[in-house]
Amino acid sequence: MQLAQAPQLDSKKVAKVAIKMFFNIGQQWSLTSEQMLILLGEPSTSLFYKWKRGEVSSLPKDTLERVSYLSGVYKALHIIFEEQNQANSWIKRPSTDFNGKSALDVMLGGNVVDLAAIRKYLDSQRG
Repeated sequence: MQLAQAPQLDSKKVAKVAIKMFFNIGQQWSLTSEQMLILLGEPSTSLFYKWKRGEVSSLPKDTLERVSYLSGVYKALHIIFEEQNQANSWIKRPSTDFNGKSALDVMLGGNVVDLAAIRKYLDSQRG
């Protein structure tokens, strides 16, 4: 018996959707270009601006993982908070849960684990 193979995803399409989603989230969170660069794993500035213009044919695995965590954070916030402004401003509010830092401060640590920690925290808050 053969197992059915999963359909191959178009990596260019995945990259375009992922990067567009990232920049939309960045806009809704009022992030600076510097903050976005860090959250993406610090690609070169020229590459960052190409991506921002939608000029993307592929993304490194690390970048896709980062965007995945960030989209999960975004989604969790919009499930937890009914009002969009409340959901989008939460990441910048200092919290005792993060030793007085904001979730954004934690995520700007620059490591994938920093993004994963905020995602895990929000998932636990959702129950």
